[in-house]
Amino acid sequence: MVNFVENSTKMDFSTTHKAHPWHGISLGEQAPDEVTAFIEIVPTDTVKYEVDKESGYLSLDRPQKFSNIVPSLYGFLPRTYCSVKMAELTNLALARYDIEGDGDPLDICVLTEKDVTHGDIIVKAHPIGGLRLLDHNQADDKIIAVLKNDAVYGAYTDIEQLPKEIVRRLVHYFTTYKDIPGENTKRMVFVNTYGASEAKQVILASMEDYTDYMEKTK
Repeated sequence: MVNFVENSTKMDFSTTHKAHPWHGISLGEQAPDEVTAFIEIVPTDTVKYEVDKESGYLSLDRPQKFSNIVPSLYGFLPRTYCSVKMAELTNLALARYDIEGDGDPLDICVLTEKDVTHGDIIVKAHPIGGLRLLDHNQADDKIIAVLKNDAVYGAYTDIEQLPKEIVRRLVHYFTTYKDIPGENTKRMVFVNTYGASEAKQVILASMEDYTDYMEKTK
């Protein structure tokens, strides 16, 4: 057992910092086939947490307005960004020209049979597909992945293999979680699902967007 008191005198805590979840964590050497995901919220959460881009800490985004809960682990892929390349992919897929990136890291849902009780963690996952969603005229894709070595979901390699009810639950959540009580306007529009191959293209595009974004902010 480490003697923390004894060893603490040898450590300089003034220079010990938690890595920023967006910029300080590697997506992984095997991306896009295997990725590191930062998880913000889990199915037991009754409020929506979101990483504060400046500090890297989880912040309270908003209480869930309705009783629906996120049916998976939910977070984002570090060192990704949804901008020009992501917009190009979406416009090409939809034969449009007016879609933009949403200016956020790429979102990811990670399926697992385990009861994970809290967010603010990183996990290894394998992308198997995605949901193409639009938030007004902005691309807001959700990558669907399975937890690495998961006893139940680990064998799935493409979203087409998933039970349809799981996909329907994901679609329902993401088309309603931004709704405002009393308003009939739908903010989130579900377009279609796509398989593992396209999901990896989306991830690569978001990685390019992140590189370009960081170059511009230097």
